Amino acid sequence: MSAQREDLANDDRDDAGVESVPAAVTSAGSEVGHPPAGPEVPLLNIANVLTMVRIAIVPVFLWALFADGGHDTNWRIVAFLLFAGAAVTDRVDGQLARKYGLVTDFGKLADPIADKALIGAALVGLSALGDLSWWVTIVIAVRELGITALRFSVLRHGVIPASRGGKLKTLVQAFAIGFYILPLPAGLAVVSTTLMGIAVALTVITGIDYVVQSIRLRAHVRAPQLRRS
Repeated sequence: MSAQREDLANDDRDDAGVESVPAAVTSAGSEVGHPPAGPEVPLLNIANVLTMVRIAIVPVFLWALFADGGHDTNWRIVAFLLFAGAAVTDRVDGQLARKYGLVTDFGKLADPIADKALIGAALVGLSALGDLSWWVTIVIAVRELGITALRFSVLRHGVIPASRGGKLKTLVQAFAIGFYILPLPAGLAVVSTTLMGIAVALTVITGIDYVVQSIRLRAHVRAPQLRRS
């Protein structure tokens, strides 16, 4: 009898145009054992604004880097300050997003793209000026473009956020590039070279890690489909 009464109740809800609520969902609209979803995070927030500012700084930085032939001491210092300022926003926007709950899918996608735009522009600029070997720029650029394409290819399955390894890689790259941009004495060239070598190694290692993450993400999405079939 109880089963019949439940069926009748479900029929009444269907007739009223209301979908029946699964038994695993509470009256608050959340699954048992899971808290209800919080308020939607606005797309226009301080963390995302800082990310877009970082992207906007890129062309200004390149202009300063190439000013007066690219090797003027004053303009190289200006280029360094622009690069450093943009790199700092990468640290700040992430902290703000996590501290104040401003994490969005747009931010997860735009933040690493902004990093790649800044780092890529600096590497190409330094190689074009003859300050950095082209093979370094090519290795890093291929990895960064490949991972960006990989992120978009799995976007329908989910977003792969920047990992801690990826952030460390970006940080080391930023320090290495900063040393290359500054008009430092020749005796400090070994520091720049060492930092860049570490950055290249981290670039390759984290690139492999992202490929593994994408494979796991695809497998996680396809597993329920295979079980149903």
